[in-house]
Amino acid sequence: MADELTSRRRMLVLAICCMSLLIVSLDNTVLNVALPAMRGEFDASVSGMQWTIDAYTLVLASLLMLAGSTADRIGRRKVFRAGLTVFTLGSVLCSLAPNLESLVAFRMVQAVGGSMLNPVAMSIITNTFTEPRERARAIGVWGGVVGISMAAGPLVGGLLVDSVGWRSIFWINLPVGLAALLLTTRYVPESRAPHPRRPDPIGQLLVIGLLGALTYAIIEAPTAGWTSPLILSFAGAALLALLGLLRYEPRRAEPLIDLRFFRSAPFTGATVIAVSAFAALASFLFLSTLYLQDVRGLDALHAGLWMLPMAAMTLVCAPLSGRLVGSRGPRLSLLVAGVAMTASGVLFAAFEAEDTGGTRFLGYVLFGLGFGFVNAPITNTAVAGMPRAQAGVAAAVASTSRQIGQTLGVAVIGAVLASGVASSYARDFAGASRPAWWIIAGCGLAVLLLGALSSGRWARGTAERTAQRLEREPQPVRA
Repeated sequence: MADELTSRRRMLVLAICCMSLLIVSLDNTVLNVALPAMRGEFDASVSGMQWTIDAYTLVLASLLMLAGSTADRIGRRKVFRAGLTVFTLGSVLCSLAPNLESLVAFRMVQAVGGSMLNPVAMSIITNTFTEPRERARAIGVWGGVVGISMAAGPLVGGLLVDSVGWRSIFWINLPVGLAALLLTTRYVPESRAPHPRRPDPIGQLLVIGLLGALTYAIIEAPTAGWTSPLILSFAGAALLALLGLLRYEPRRAEPLIDLRFFRSAPFTGATVIAVSAFAALASFLFLSTLYLQDVRGLDALHAGLWMLPMAAMTLVCAPLSGRLVGSRGPRLSLLVAGVAMTASGVLFAAFEAEDTGGTRFLGYVLFGLGFGFVNAPITNTAVAGMPRAQAGVAAAVASTSRQIGQTLGVAVIGAVLASGVASSYARDFAGASRPAWWIIAGCGLAVLLLGALSSGRWARGTAERTAQRLEREPQPVRA
């Protein structure tokens, strides 16, 4: 199907897929700027703010692999259209939420739709752009949309929050979602995997149990106590779900998570890099929002303007990274990303960069540069060594890793911050945020080290051998 498309048609398909990424990414960046306004209206705690973000990313992370395999089976365009419809409906419901509990629930509805968008769109892209260099450039453009959302999100969100109110941030999804839905119906060709996987309901429930229990334990631990029976019970449930996945999935003929993928060092490296990089991003945005508005006393618009240097660097560097991956492979992009993100975290953790405008600006620029370079090599590495028939599943694992990173980032950083803030952000934030900034620096260092290890000749050899085994070895049938 992809070979029959003209170059112009392929570019249009890419643009439509990027529209879906725009509304999903924009939703998160806009929401960060609106957190203080939401907290004021709903009288929410730190954990309440965490749940408005993590309820969304948690559902995304839990359902992305299911959405990818379902799209491979019943049709990618069909699932993509369903996702656009549900996401747009969820946005309307969020704008009408009467209380915090309703908002969290409606964010989960949004996430159900969002889970059908990003991995399916990436699968459409990988099956539309089959030539490796062309595909790498397309993925670079895709990554650049994250930069656009980061650049537009704080500014648009700040303007809307200050002028109309925080509920209006969900309205911007409506025209984009409806336009993408109409264009998808008209221009995106239907495609399916030649041999799609069957549903794996037990594996799906184990994934939901693992991520849900772990996130709840981390977010609620500062309030309930790290050694309380409630938190220990949820931590134990998460551990049991993990052990269940490791034991059950290899026994499936067609598992939700094919653990054989992780025999490939680049794929495994890309997965862990995605978790680390997106944990750092979510943590960075969460800390910056609270600091700029609750400590510095800036309004939403001016807080958004301070995040613009980070967003602008991401916007510029993401397409550059895509071209670099296409011409020279992922190694250089990952090394640049790791160095820049580590330097940014250290600048805030050790040198208190937030205290002065110049060092704060430099810290934001460095982080934006690093994050701009990291996205394209993650996606390209995750799907490049896999058979095209499993593109949906491989892309879904990569997307799931991003959402797991964001979920854990907000959960961990919020817990660290809540443990250190005794009474007021203005007085306690500086000391409470130091460990959080060191965690962000550690995430950057993980990107650097894993980028170096997973992009060498030995690692590429494991990817080739894994791809060959996946094509010729059937999954053991024991359940």
